[in-house]
Amino acid sequence: MSIELMYLAAIAFVTALMWVPYIINMIIVRGLMDAVGYPDNPKTMTPWAVRMKSAHANAVENLVVFASLVLVANALGISNDTTVLACVIYFWARVVHFAVYAVAIPFLRTLAFVAGVVGQVMLAVQIFA
Repeated sequence: MSIELMYLAAIAFVTALMWVPYIINMIIVRGLMDAVGYPDNPKTMTPWAVRMKSAHANAVENLVVFASLVLVANALGISNDTTVLACVIYFWARVVHFAVYAVAIPFLRTLAFVAGVVGQVMLAVQIFA
């Protein structure tokens, strides 16, 4: 397995687990039956859990782009220092984005998001070069 595919698998797994903390919060705040059901007036989750849910949605949206780029590069046999660096940047940018979004650090959240986009652009440039 290439390093790029390893990072894709790693960030896909991390993204797959991002729902766990906010669902636990939902169960604590609403109770199990309301958390798994459809209450008419659900209790509001804590602010960090609401932000974490948004960060998770953002991670899923961006994973589609990242995964597509990694898989295209892999199919074309493109693997070099730049593609590896792009994947490392993307992985850590998304981990940082999730964490700082949850604790509400606005400028760092934006920088982490932009770093992830930079990783995606780096991959795209290697594909189209």
